[in-house]
Amino acid sequence: MKTDYLIVGAGLSGCILAERISSKLNKKVILIDKRNHIAGNIYDYYNDDGILVHKYGPHLFHSKVKRVWNYLSQFTEWLPYQHHVLAVIENRVVPIPFNFNTLEALFSKEFADKLEKTLIDEYGNGNNIPILKLMENQNKDLKFLADFIYKNVFLGYNLKQWGLRPEELDFSVSARVPVRLNRDNRYFLDNYQGVPKHGYTKMVEKIISNKAIEVLLNLDYKQMSNKIEYDKLIYTGPIDEYFDYKFGKLPYRSLRFDFKTIEKEYFQAGSQVNYPNDNDYTRITEFKHITSQIHKKTTIAYEYSLEYDKDLNEPYYPIPNEDNHKLFNKYKEESKNIKDTYFLGRLADYKYYNMDQIVAIALQLFDREIRIGN
Repeated sequence: MKTDYLIVGAGLSGCILAERISSKLNKKVILIDKRNHIAGNIYDYYNDDGILVHKYGPHLFHSKVKRVWNYLSQFTEWLPYQHHVLAVIENRVVPIPFNFNTLEALFSKEFADKLEKTLIDEYGNGNNIPILKLMENQNKDLKFLADFIYKNVFLGYNLKQWGLRPEELDFSVSARVPVRLNRDNRYFLDNYQGVPKHGYTKMVEKIISNKAIEVLLNLDYKQMSNKIEYDKLIYTGPIDEYFDYKFGKLPYRSLRFDFKTIEKEYFQAGSQVNYPNDNDYTRITEFKHITSQIHKKTTIAYEYSLEYDKDLNEPYYPIPNEDNHKLFNKYKEESKNIKDTYFLGRLADYKYYNMDQIVAIALQLFDREIRIGN
C-alpha cells in the first residue's frame, strides 16, 4: 500500500489536512483511525430512537475568525445556535458564566445591586474577571463574592473534571469561564456561532469526499506503519504514544457518558446544566436544544470525568500545568528530529484546543509548511 501522505487520526485536524492536500496539491492521502468512525470527538449519529446525539459530549462551534467559519461553510449549512449554560448552585438553577443575572438569582436584590456597583467601580462595566484574579481583591464584599464563586462554581467542578483544584492548573483553564460584569448569559461571545445543519459527521464526510483520500478505520498506526509506504506523515494522536513513552506518560483526563432517552419532549431548561457540587456527574446535556430536532422523545447524557487509562477509555483533555508542560516539551524537542513528519491536534500538541483553534492551526500548517514543502 502506497501513498503520498499518511494521516494518523480522522478527527477534524486530520480530515482538514487530507482535504487541503488532496484538493490543492493533487496528492494521494491515506487517512487511518483506530476508531470505527471518522470525525474524532465531534462524531454525532442518530440513536435507536432517531435522535441526533454527540457521542463524545456536546460540541458547539464558535469562532472569531472569519476564515475558519468560511472554510467550514464550504461543507455545511449552519443552524444558528447560541450556547447557554446553567448550573445548580444552592438548589437554584442559575446562568454561567457568573454575571449580574447570576448575582440577582442567588442574593437579595439589595446585596446584588451593591455587589454589581462595587464590581463596576473596581473593574469597569462589561469586563471579564478571571476568578483567581478576583480572589486577590481585598474589598470585603468582593472577597466574599470571590470566595462564594470559587467554592460554588469552580472548586467542586474542577475537582470532578480535572482531579485538581483550580490553582493547580494553568491560569488559562479558570480564565476560560470568567466572572462577567454584564448581563449577557451567552457562554460564548464570538461573532460566528452555530452547529452544522445535518450534523458534524455529515460535514466531515464532505470534507474528505475527494477520491484521492482513502479512509481506513479500525486500524492502529503502530500496527500499520510498516505496511503503508508513504512520503510524509501527519500525526494527530498522543505524542507520548508516538515515541513509545520514552520520557514517561503524559496524563490526560477521560470522560464517560450515560445516555438516556426519555418519553417526554424536553427534560431540562436548556442544552447544558452543570452540577459543580452535587452528584458524581459534572453536567447533563440535552441534545435537542442544540439541534432543534422535533421529536416526541428526548435524549440526555450524564457526563462523568475520570482518569485516562489507555486500556479502558479515550484521552480527552491534556492536563495543563507546569510539570506536564515540561514533560511535553521533551517530546516536542524530540519531534523536531523526525523528518517529513508533522504533529498537530489536541493530543499531539498537548493543548486544550477549541474546535475553531484546531481548524485554524490545520489551515496554517498547510499554508506555512506543507504547501511550501511540495
